[in-house]
Amino acid sequence: MGSEAGAMSHEAAASGLQAATATATAAAAAAAAATARSSSPASSIPQKRTLDEDHSPCIPSPLNPEARATPKVQLQPPSQSQTIDEMQMPSKRTKKDTFKKRESKGIDSSRATPDPKYGKHSQNLLAVQEDPSESSPLRYKLPPAKQIDFDPARGPVFIHHHDVPALEGGGKIEFFETSDHVYNKKSYHYTHCIADPAFPSSLFYRQTEPEPYGPHLSFEDSATHMFFDQSGRHVTTEKGFRMTRANVAIREGRFFWECKITRGILRPQQNDAGNGEPEPHGHVRMGFARREASVDAPVGFDAYSYGLRDKMGQKVYMSRPKPFFPPGEDLCEGDVLGLEIQLPSERLHRKVITGQYNAGIDSVQGIGENYGERTAEAPNIVRDRIPIRFKAHIYFEKIDYHTTRELEDLMNPSPVVTSSGSGSGTAMASSTEANPHPTHSIPALRTLPGSYIKVYKNGVFMGTLFENLLAFLPPASRPLPAPGAREGLDDGTLGYYPAVSVFRGGAAEVNFGPDFWYPPPGYEGPNGAASSATPPATATTGLAALRPVSERYTEQIVEDIVFDIIDEVDFWMQDGAKVIDRSGRDGSKPDSTGMAPGGEEIKEVVQDD
Repeated sequence: MGSEAGAMSHEAAASGLQAATATATAAAAAAAAATARSSSPASSIPQKRTLDEDHSPCIPSPLNPEARATPKVQLQPPSQSQTIDEMQMPSKRTKKDTFKKRESKGIDSSRATPDPKYGKHSQNLLAVQEDPSESSPLRYKLPPAKQIDFDPARGPVFIHHHDVPALEGGGKIEFFETSDHVYNKKSYHYTHCIADPAFPSSLFYRQTEPEPYGPHLSFEDSATHMFFDQSGRHVTTEKGFRMTRANVAIREGRFFWECKITRGILRPQQNDAGNGEPEPHGHVRMGFARREASVDAPVGFDAYSYGLRDKMGQKVYMSRPKPFFPPGEDLCEGDVLGLEIQLPSERLHRKVITGQYNAGIDSVQGIGENYGERTAEAPNIVRDRIPIRFKAHIYFEKIDYHTTRELEDLMNPSPVVTSSGSGSGTAMASSTEANPHPTHSIPALRTLPGSYIKVYKNGVFMGTLFENLLAFLPPASRPLPAPGAREGLDDGTLGYYPAVSVFRGGAAEVNFGPDFWYPPPGYEGPNGAASSATPPATATTGLAALRPVSERYTEQIVEDIVFDIIDEVDFWMQDGAKVIDRSGRDGSKPDSTGMAPGGEEIKEVVQDD
């Protein structure tokens, strides 16, 4: 019994020694772990595990507005007097004020987290949203307006140059050289303006239009050495290819216009020799062009214009002609080419350009359904412009939109090294990302769903010339990098313009409606009667209705008036809802508070041919 008791006592002592050893080992391990973590800054919030070194909240919130500046969460080393249970209990958290209490104290409590409804496209949206401080046009310090600035705007001076025989009636077409007007070149865009006493906060200047009134080919928005008739509907040149744009921009909807070739490729029966191909009188191209398209080149020369050439009826884009008309068919003298363009609503356009377009949700059949109709949403038009003088005229000068590197690379793609890495072999990128599409990562390479250009020859439908036209709203279009230029702003001049190019004697006449030579199917004329070729069931309304470009010109005039009034009210509100005399017309010293630097005199522009 004594030996058994001694053995049991020995086993109990051994067990107690093992337990004590285990407890000491665990305490030593805990102390070692605490010592290893004690090199980091202490925190009042102990954790069960060590956080990653780079852990930090990635999204700011009202309770944590400075997400990236938040210090790393660290552990508090336990003191020797703390027990294991005490070390496992979390310490009290620092109490923070509620959202409303911080708001009442004047602390900035603006919501910093992205709106979840935009999902993965929120970053693209935030990148193009405008700063509220940049939503108003720039204001310049200007001298008092002169008396002649209040006179109606005058058109160019017409100097007779030559005549060409008319195709019908045995008459003639008089062509004039236009002078005493400014040209849109060197990345500047000019529009006529006038001083108006009803606009004192805008320093009396607003936009206006000179004669000839109505839609026509723009004398200012054309290349030099081009000749027009006095109505602005006929154009020709004696030089190489030159282009002129109309004074109307298409931004959304369906519109139609016609172009008649009055001097160009001769028909076979017009050949005096009776054999061989007749010598043409010149060449003509027509189509649509954006603001960035060069006027010193034909339509379809770059990625900013889409054209159709008279020779073999080929379509041209980025200087690459491709077959379109049946083989052997040309556009000859007397032929009338009708061009129809369709663009989606600006609301869908903005969804595409901000990266919010979803083909599964936004893709519909027909431009008039869902996204096609107008809404109460309106674009923010910001026009940074300053009055300038040119001879007897006064214009608004604006920095024009300029070509982008992305579309220049699209026109002239650079070779890339093959995946094999060999220096001798090169291949062009052939991935789908290289081709423009509505969800392209580069805004300039995004296309407009449902957009197209259709062509009619002498009233006969020839087919769809182009589809999925490139988007043009900012940031797809950017101004020339220059002092005073601000990116991401739409000045209201962006869009697709009817354009005509002529070459060495080629001449054309344009017809913007409403009375067309060959009305297209679905078009309702000025008397409301639809074309005879249109079934009654195809009548449409809204943006889906086919309209003449002349109607778009009327809309554009109304928009210019509204934008002028908005700018005047904006400046008036900036002045404290009162009219401040900044011109010094009453003999007092002009008030230049809040004005951008200007000159003592409106600058005068000098241009060379």
